[in-house]
Amino acid sequence: MSIKEKISELVKHREEAKLGGGIERIEKQHTAGKLTAWERLELLVDSDSFIHLGRFIQHRAMGFGMEKRRAYGDGVIAGIGTINGRKVAVYLQDFTFMGGSVGEMHALRIANTVRTALKLGIPVIGINDSGGARIQEGVDSLKGYGEIFYWNVMASGVIPQIVAIMGPCAGGAVYSPALADFIIMTKRSFMFITGPKVVKAAIGEEVSFEELGGAEIHAAKSGVAHFIVEDDRAGIELIKKLLTYLPSNNIEDPPYKETGDDPYREDESLNSIIPDDPLKPYDVRNVINSIVDRGTFLEVQEHFAPNAVIGFARLGGYVIGVVANQPAVMAGCLDIDSSDKISRFVRFCDSFNIPIVTFMDVPGFLPGTSQEHGGVIRHGAKIIYAYAEATVPKITVILRKAYGGAYIAMGSKHLGADYVVAWPTAEIAVMGPEGAIGIIYKRELAKAENPEELAKQFVEKYRKEVATPYFSASRGYVDDILIPSETRKYLYQTLEYLLDKREKHSRPPRKHGIMPV
Repeated sequence: MSIKEKISELVKHREEAKLGGGIERIEKQHTAGKLTAWERLELLVDSDSFIHLGRFIQHRAMGFGMEKRRAYGDGVIAGIGTINGRKVAVYLQDFTFMGGSVGEMHALRIANTVRTALKLGIPVIGINDSGGARIQEGVDSLKGYGEIFYWNVMASGVIPQIVAIMGPCAGGAVYSPALADFIIMTKRSFMFITGPKVVKAAIGEEVSFEELGGAEIHAAKSGVAHFIVEDDRAGIELIKKLLTYLPSNNIEDPPYKETGDDPYREDESLNSIIPDDPLKPYDVRNVINSIVDRGTFLEVQEHFAPNAVIGFARLGGYVIGVVANQPAVMAGCLDIDSSDKISRFVRFCDSFNIPIVTFMDVPGFLPGTSQEHGGVIRHGAKIIYAYAEATVPKITVILRKAYGGAYIAMGSKHLGADYVVAWPTAEIAVMGPEGAIGIIYKRELAKAENPEELAKQFVEKYRKEVATPYFSASRGYVDDILIPSETRKYLYQTLEYLLDKREKHSRPPRKHGIMPV
């Protein structure tokens, strides 16, 4: 065979690789409203930037007709490219070949991609579209999964890991995304460990794919998904947007970006955003959006545990992680789910050098037997652990209520916050005034001719003398009390100083702590 013929043969094999499971399967993918893996790759990475890893890999399974079912790449595309000029490692499962099922060599390509990303110190992005383990390969398939999981764990906290689910993700396949930092799900995708047929056989319950593990279930109920998007294109755009807030690895700082928003801008609307009635709710996202650079707040897990708000934003061009209580939902109480949501996000920010700004308005932990029996003590302790462990700059703004253990947990000075400020509307105490005076003045109220009127007087006295932010400031627990409109300016100035913070050397040497998971 001549050189010309060999080159022609190579070109032919490259084209065959792009066909995956064939034209018919590609058309079926389009009919389902999904892009192919190759089409997704073209949208994801910069033109002509992609370098393949193991392009011509094939499975080596025999039996069950597998010797006749082969395709270059074995149902996955893997390699290195750039997104808006930034280096990334990428793998994309190809549902057109054997339903994107994971066999030994398929898994090897994914594991090698994560391992390569770790060596290069670059983010890894996965696009999952797979029916699960390749049954025909038996334990070799399971071995492949194990190797992927291993490298996911090795990469955790070292490089960002983002996974987009753009089709099925079943069985053992769910654990690789679960080990990643962020999961994006399209509305046509679903994740579950055991499918509807297995559920019916086990417990006799009829359940659809969507009810069992659809995107909306995982975005709002289980908390597995961090983002839900309309389709493949929207998912890819979100990946690109999310990357703009993240460093490439745990040694780098997150990327600075000039936003054109004056860091010393004041917003007079903040001076009236807290209602005069301390029991009246408001949307904390309005506070966040007024303080951070305009249009930069990207909320994470918006639909899960909405009594807490987390996300990324920019402050004077610097990336920050935002954590806030949401008074518009459950009065901003902390519960099991919001504890998990906050603690995981705080630990991510700490791993990747992202300063944490906390907006506190919390009346306490949600009471009730369901919370106690569900382990709210254990889950709540995660927030305490995460904040105390974090060594990145930590700034806390107390907007209104700051009661009891929840006050301590939400980035208080006592857990190592670098700078704590309060608004004049802040109430900092062991418990709310109404509950406190019922204990402190129990005898007086019992003897009073008009206990309701006396209670009002005691509540006002407690607010003025004990819960007032000036009392906490006099003890050094609050560094300053701000006019709300000037908060942005103070936070920006403080952040610029704290970016030079170094704390890890002062921590006791250990392999790792034991978080109350």
